Amino acid sequence: MDLRDLDPDPIRAFAAWFAEAVATGLAQPEAMALATSTPDGRPSVRIVLLKGHDARGFTFFTNRESRKGDELAANPRAALVLHWQPLNRQVRIEGVVERIDDVESAAYFATRAPGSQIAAWASPQSWPIAGREELDERYAEIEARFSDGEIPLPPFWGGYRLVPDAIELWQGRENRFHDRIRYERDAGGWTRNRLAP
Repeated sequence: MDLRDLDPDPIRAFAAWFAEAVATGLAQPEAMALATSTPDGRPSVRIVLLKGHDARGFTFFTNRESRKGDELAANPRAALVLHWQPLNRQVRIEGVVERIDDVESAAYFATRAPGSQIAAWASPQSWPIAGREELDERYAEIEARFSDGEIPLPPFWGGYRLVPDAIELWQGRENRFHDRIRYERDAGGWTRNRLAP
């Protein structure tokens, strides 16, 4: 990677790389690992889907009463990783996470398939359950409850935006001698540095 080939704004650099990942036909190029932690530093990580990226940050949606929701409420710092094997690339993103308002969350929720909307209502995400039958019963109850119309945004569900303070573009190379360019936010915008592999 040559710095001259990368946009000095990491959000635009990410957008170019993301477009290339989409163009490969890769299954779910928007899949990303989200790492959160408790206030005492116990980490957890899972895959979520990137649902938007712009100058404000990187957006995903979830049940806010889930483990990730609880951890983000207690410690609103997180990290993301997207990995695109066909391109031998990954992007690492770190920053502060903020809740997206209900208007924007409802607008996204309305685009989900009805079955996914029902599942969002029916699942007490991350909480213990008696068995699969309990989930199936909850799903059937919610399906019947909203059978006559639009399925509204659950009060416990919504979006988050990771506002980045660091973004690293990683390009794999032979002999594990990779290229790494790290952008860090400062008072004047963004600085860039090449890191050793």
